[in-house]
Amino acid sequence: MEEQALVYGLRARDSKVQEYLYEKYSKALFGVISRIIFDRDIAEEVFHDAFIKIVNKIDNYDESKGRIYTWMANICRNSAIDKTRSKEFSKKSKTNTIDAYVYGMENDAGTAAAVDGIGVKELMDNLNDEQRFVMECIYFKGYTHTEVAEEYSLPLGTVKSRIRSAIKVLKLKADKI
Repeated sequence: MEEQALVYGLRARDSKVQEYLYEKYSKALFGVISRIIFDRDIAEEVFHDAFIKIVNKIDNYDESKGRIYTWMANICRNSAIDKTRSKEFSKKSKTNTIDAYVYGMENDAGTAAAVDGIGVKELMDNLNDEQRFVMECIYFKGYTHTEVAEEYSLPLGTVKSRIRSAIKVLKLKADKI
């Protein structure tokens, strides 16, 4: 299904288009969340809420600002980050066992395959190493700009510049597809 038809169908509240959206993108979107939240039950809850938000807020999607997947991934990423900042999550994470983290890491293999299946890997191959590293940290691992800067001893301005330049490259390549 073409991206425009997908957006149109979602805006029309077509249940078949919603099913298609789920079938086509659910693994990749769940992967975005599970890279941030390792507890599978919580990640599923966040994904469910994010998917409903995607369907309900489709009228807020602006085609001129990016592709539908990027918009949906940002909703999922932001939902996951919001969950990690909640009091409920911070209390639960203090009592998590190492099994939750190991289980979460095992899921990464399935996530990579799902992301590759929708063409993100090919787009990411167009970035230089510095751009790719920063984009992976932010969009797939759930880091904030400040966290990347602090964790990897980079100036915050450098992180933001790399993101901007990466987005320009990705947008140019995505427009050609």
